[in-house]
Order: sequence, then structure tokens, then C-alpha cells
Amino acid sequence: MDVRDELMEHVPRLRRYARALINNRDLADDLVQDTLERALGRTGMFEPGTDLRAWLFTIMHNVFANQARKASSRAVHVAVDDESVHESEFAVPAQQVRSLEMRDLDYALQRLPLEQREVVLLVGLEEMSYADVALALNVPIGTVMSRLSRGRERLRALMAGSQPGAKLQVVR
Repeated sequence: MDVRDELMEHVPRLRRYARALINNRDLADDLVQDTLERALGRTGMFEPGTDLRAWLFTIMHNVFANQARKASSRAVHVAVDDESVHESEFAVPAQQVRSLEMRDLDYALQRLPLEQREVVLLVGLEEMSYADVALALNVPIGTVMSRLSRGRERLRALMAGSQPGAKLQVVR
């Protein structure tokens, strides 16, 4: 099977990871598209016999890092205590507990430092091995394990509300 054909098999995983990483469907789809465009343009650089998934996640990581660097220089900042958003906009009917749990998990994931969030998502969501994550992020395996441990612990604290500044949104 040609590398181009194999790329299509990985699109759902790339999309899932991008959406969890960015938390914006349109921007995540753009990230997947940019990743695939770069991968297709560089298929000659892929070494047959190596893990295509790890190669694609490496490309996605690099594209995301480059975009984040560019965006931070032109980002518009909004104060956390912005009073222009009324509390009622956050109200959710009580029967949607599962939706609230997912929202809280997503909220907590977004509060993790990027390095920890990437590792937590690649290991937990994408079920990648530590070695593959290390390869994709270009860091030692020990760094992957350390980031994963810290990320999981911080995620637990955020979900429990015991992390300073970790108060999840209150629904009335």
C-alpha cells in the first residue's frame, strides 16, 4: 500500500487529537488539513518500515507549535473576570450530566500546560506507546513519563476542584 493511501487511515485519529488539543472544531480541521498537506508534500521523507502514525503526529505537533507561536504574537487577550458575559449563558439543564462531565473534562484538559496536555492526549486518547509519543514530540521517553505523570495528577486535581484556580464553572 502506498504512503498516500495509508494517510487516509489515520485521518480520524488526527482529527480526534486535533479537536481535543485545540478545542475548536474549525481550527482543528484546519490543523489536520495543514498536517496532511505537509505530509503529502514530504512523502519522500517518510522512511518505509517506520510508524506512519508517529510520523504524522510529529508533523501535527510541529505544525501546531508553529501556529501557536505565531498566534501568541497577535492574540487578543480577554480578562478572566470579564463582566460582559452574563452567567445565564453558562446555564445547562440538570438532566445533561454527561455533557457537563465532558465539558468539565475538556475545561480541565485545556488548563493543563501544553506539554502535559499533548502527552496525556497522545497516550490516553490515541493509545500511543511512550516510545511513539517520545518520537512524535522529539523528547526522551523519561520526559514523556514525567509529563504524563504530572499531567494526570494535575488533571485529577482540576477535576476534583482542589487545584488553585481550578474552580470549574458553576451551573445554577
